[in-house]
Amino acid sequence: MNGKAIRGLLAVIWVGGMGGVASGGQTITAELVVTGLTRPVFVTAAPNDPDRLFIVEKAGLIKIYKKSTMAVNKGLFLNIDAIVGGGTSDNSEQGLLGMTFHDDYENNGFFYLNYTDLAGDTRIVRYSVSASPDKADPNSEELILFVDQPFSNHNTGWLDFGPDGYLYVPLGDGGSACDPGQRAQDITDQLLGKMMRLDVDGPDAFPADPNKNYAIPPDNPFVGISGDDEIWAYGLRNPWRDSFDRGTGDLYIADVGQNLREEVNYQMAGDAGGRNYGWDCEEGLICANLSPQCNGSVNGCACGAAGLVDPVHNYDHGSGRCSISGGYVYRGCDIPEEEGNYFFADFCSGQIWSMPAGGGAVTERTALFPAGVATITSFGEDLDGELYIADQGSTFPPVTVGEIWKITRSPPLTDADIDRDGDKDIDDADLLADVLLGIGIFDACTLKRADVNGDGDRDGLDIQEWIDTP
Repeated sequence: MNGKAIRGLLAVIWVGGMGGVASGGQTITAELVVTGLTRPVFVTAAPNDPDRLFIVEKAGLIKIYKKSTMAVNKGLFLNIDAIVGGGTSDNSEQGLLGMTFHDDYENNGFFYLNYTDLAGDTRIVRYSVSASPDKADPNSEELILFVDQPFSNHNTGWLDFGPDGYLYVPLGDGGSACDPGQRAQDITDQLLGKMMRLDVDGPDAFPADPNKNYAIPPDNPFVGISGDDEIWAYGLRNPWRDSFDRGTGDLYIADVGQNLREEVNYQMAGDAGGRNYGWDCEEGLICANLSPQCNGSVNGCACGAAGLVDPVHNYDHGSGRCSISGGYVYRGCDIPEEEGNYFFADFCSGQIWSMPAGGGAVTERTALFPAGVATITSFGEDLDGELYIADQGSTFPPVTVGEIWKITRSPPLTDADIDRDGDKDIDDADLLADVLLGIGIFDACTLKRADVNGDGDRDGLDIQEWIDTP
């Protein structure tokens, strides 16, 4: 069928009486994806894998959920419960806390974990997938970094590869309260309270140190000057869930506060690093010694000192709030109204907010979940950029199980709404024709939606599906 015929057919069908199907007002809600979990703390996808979601449970288990079957695999992807310390209670900050995949996972099979061991210390390790894509090799662990933890809290847990191909790993300040060891501001021989940037593909820069097995990116900010070469940023307390904006490469760091403030820090892609985010002299936009617990404590720097970087957002502990769970900038296709909004939540209150990428006016997302869903440990992304939430559940009354939810639009976009404006109309017909004819340059969402029948191809069958779709 040639271009003239395609346009003609779609136009005739439209004019022939189908009319426009306009959507009414839309809201943001969530749909339950997985239930019956035990303390899930993260959900993520592997590169170029549109079907599977990997679910991390705090005690040391990794499960696979397949969209195609809408079910969790019977077998585990990995079970390291025997070597993971903590994670066996709702309020434990220890356990298996983070997971990410190497950018070349399809070829090398490498993925990376962040967990606390039986002694409570942090281990950043690499594992390999087995011959079965649904099973990891439990004997393949290789240590990347070992860090002694002086206390049981502030273990963070996130890790991910940045757009530059380096592995970013944050560490909390070591725990307790008010950073008693003044670690977050100490940049020499002290990795706690920092964001690190590591080259896990290069030659080992520390051959004499079994606890460090990585190279140093040559443009890290403290290379060649005073300061640990691994450090990318410092002045962090307990950055619980960070992320890169897949659209811009910008970095978001959600740092848990002491008694009064929670904060979102932002770093634009291309930044040279070396930023000081202010802990333990500042907590959000206030002085840290204003917190009752920290009043009179010694601080590692002066509140308001030059060079300290303020967060782009902070919030107080009113209405049951206590601990931020950082999220992602939405770059999916299903909720066009949320394009470019950064989502985050509070673990204690269950409140969810979003704000424009880079900072701006914050919108609270009310009634996103049914009553009782509140213990949000993490957000996650699938391959398409759609957002998910890990709800830890609770063993305290009212008892709830761990669950994974997907953030969705209500009503959902019709499959025939190619341009995602909320209506099925002649504009969608015209856009579908352009895609099928290869006229123009199209973004990923347009190409995805032009595969109207979802068979992986964009062809004449999509025309019929478009016609048949209300």
